[in-house]
Amino acid sequence: MLDALISSKTRIKLLLRLFLNPENTAYLRGLADEFGESTNSVRVELNRFEKAEMVTSANSGNKKMYRANTSHPLYRELQSILLKYIGIDRVIESVTERLGDLEKVYLAGDYASGKDSGVIDLVFIGNIDKVYLLRLVEKAEAITGRKVRFLTYETREWAKQPLPLVTDFLLLWENGRRVRTA
Repeated sequence: MLDALISSKTRIKLLLRLFLNPENTAYLRGLADEFGESTNSVRVELNRFEKAEMVTSANSGNKKMYRANTSHPLYRELQSILLKYIGIDRVIESVTERLGDLEKVYLAGDYASGKDSGVIDLVFIGNIDKVYLLRLVEKAEAITGRKVRFLTYETREWAKQPLPLVTDFLLLWENGRRVRTA
């Protein structure tokens, strides 16, 4: 869907990498290596985003670090489009409405760090009917065309547990309301 509107694959990769999670930062050569693209093609897109004030940059040592400009008027809309593109909106809607005592849902792993791996990692916190969750996840996979992996924690278990071996988390849903608009 998004690639029909935006012809540059590099631009789509940058949008996912920087706009899914506002905490993400990246530098030119690292992005080029990650995307398997030339530094020039990544630089052209970063310059466009910077000129439009959609990204900000700051020097860190000898690297120029880029991050999404969360105060840009289109930031929330872009993030919403990207969440829809990867199918998170459908997963969250179908899962959270019927799970019972659900407190939080986090996007984790590759998508939380802005990498389109085709696997959506979610962490659910609360008292959850796991059998029902499995059925909902199967439906969500069919709708999105992506694999959905998940972890569940009871509230007290999550409070005691150090974060799993996933470094990137993005809070999507908390106490009956969506945190990220999708």
